[in-house]
Amino acid sequence: MSARTVLRCLAASLALSLATTPASAQKTHKPVLYGKHWVAITGKPQGATAGAMMFQRGGNAVDAAAAMLAATATMWDVLGWGGETQALIYHPEQKKVIGINALGVAPSGATVDFFREKGMLYPPEYGPLAAVTPGTPGGLMVMLAEYGRLSLAEVLAPAMQLAAGYPIEASQAAFIESKREILAQWPSSARVFLPHLDPAAPDTRAAPATGEVFRQPDLLATLEKLVATERAALASGKNRREAIMAAHERFYRGDIAREIVRATREAGGLFTEEDLATWEVKVEEPVSTTYRDIEVYKLTTWTQGPVMLQTLNLLEGFDLKAMGHNSTRYIHTLYQAMNLAFADRDFYYGDPAFPPEEPIQGLLSKDYAAERRKLMPADRNLTDLKPGNPYAFQGGSNPFEALRQQWTPVPPAADAEGADSFQQALHMSPDEAFLAGTTSIQAADAEGWVVSVTPSGGWIPAFIAGDTGIGLSQRMQSFVLDEALNPYNVVAPGKRPRVTLTPSLALKNDRPLLAFSVQGGDTQDQNLLQFFLNVVEFGMNVQQAAESHSILSYQMQSSFGAHQAEPGRLEVTHRVPPYSRAELERMGYRVEVVERTYNPVTAIWFDHEHGTLQGGASDYGDDYGIAW
Repeated sequence: MSARTVLRCLAASLALSLATTPASAQKTHKPVLYGKHWVAITGKPQGATAGAMMFQRGGNAVDAAAAMLAATATMWDVLGWGGETQALIYHPEQKKVIGINALGVAPSGATVDFFREKGMLYPPEYGPLAAVTPGTPGGLMVMLAEYGRLSLAEVLAPAMQLAAGYPIEASQAAFIESKREILAQWPSSARVFLPHLDPAAPDTRAAPATGEVFRQPDLLATLEKLVATERAALASGKNRREAIMAAHERFYRGDIAREIVRATREAGGLFTEEDLATWEVKVEEPVSTTYRDIEVYKLTTWTQGPVMLQTLNLLEGFDLKAMGHNSTRYIHTLYQAMNLAFADRDFYYGDPAFPPEEPIQGLLSKDYAAERRKLMPADRNLTDLKPGNPYAFQGGSNPFEALRQQWTPVPPAADAEGADSFQQALHMSPDEAFLAGTTSIQAADAEGWVVSVTPSGGWIPAFIAGDTGIGLSQRMQSFVLDEALNPYNVVAPGKRPRVTLTPSLALKNDRPLLAFSVQGGDTQDQNLLQFFLNVVEFGMNVQQAAESHSILSYQMQSSFGAHQAEPGRLEVTHRVPPYSRAELERMGYRVEVVERTYNPVTAIWFDHEHGTLQGGASDYGDDYGIAW
């Protein structure tokens, strides 16, 4: 054996030993949260405090989740009140998982021709034309009315205190200042976000300073209107649910709706009063698969959630634990499985309310996964794959087979007139777009209620609708205009765009095992997949799994901006040793070493042996939890 071969074997042995470090030996920056009665976790410390306040008032996990949602929307934690909410709720009495679809829809007039005539490749990434109808207020009120026990006034109280004024964080203050040119276009947004704006002094700071009390009187007035409506309904003899839904009625069909429509249309948007009046929250059945003996639940194809289920079906055919955590073979296997699943996401996922219905039965078929698994090469990165044909596994024919055969992983250059100017107008870099949006919320209590939420939309730079203080969604950009890219996700009035937002619940032996979600855009199900495997394959506790370094693929199409894809691009951290990086590059990957990949996971694990709850929040950002 040559000296070079000996050194190569030693390097491989060292890489494997590093990759298989026992979970028990891994230290964490944050402690595990241990709770007997409840756990509340979200993207901001103040948000987690709002959840804890609801538990202390006698509320359940749904009340706590709703309060955290209201607080983080008020703090603009990569979402605003006019964004969208999607949730999974475990109902302990019914012993089932319930899906909450509070995603807005494209307004009247939002057609392919409308955007094409403006020379756009996709709907814009911000502003009035980027907005779908507000979903978060409706989602919060429906969840609370149907499954909570507190009043709307109690749940909104922390958010109302925040709207009255709170000391703004350094990161948020700096981000607002960085977006001042966009925000200054809209007087209502400038009034809220740029209190020091002086057109005569363009070089002076316009945004609040770090620690300055940030006040939102218009938003506070809107929340007060909702609470007043609930109070009046209760005084008139309405019950708790009816009173909350009276506030819902005022938001979507009363004076609040009229002001949202007026302000949006005045600024060039498309909303009509009918768009808001006819929109409704959908309480629906989630989809699921089994991995080993664990049931994993996601929302269906109007989100990207099923992509994780598809990936788990593919990975079930491998001994991942034997490969070693973040070993060369493990990374390659995960990447290839994600390639196949995300190609299906990019072509087949969309709003199931619009025909033809997405082939979800075939996509989640174990037989389909077995067939697709045969395409996974052992020694190279596959960059020219196409979506599969799941219709063959649900007894149907593919209505878009010709488009499938022509599909390419990298979107073709569009020939829309004015395309160049549209590209130049993008204000997010491809990486910013790929990671954009969202916070996450987890709540659980001793009675068995469990909630996982991934709300988003209405992030800064948000267009604020007139005097409402409501920052509107930017989710229209996730539609496509060309059916060759995804025939199920072409923009149309009343349609929901396919979003990246993906709460997660896992059950074992018909009892909750994990509630988990993560901030971010297209990275979400990559992060959640690796978090889940960290727990169930490598024995990490919930905090170790949340802090563990992950990999990121950019091979799938971004759901934002110009929808770029970068086949072969792979981000790893320094914990992946040089030998493994060299092997991955030899296999066709473009490996980038970063200090930390984006993975702000939040999660709750259920210790049924001891009857307790364990919470975890990544050390990546501001995510924070409280347990009792």
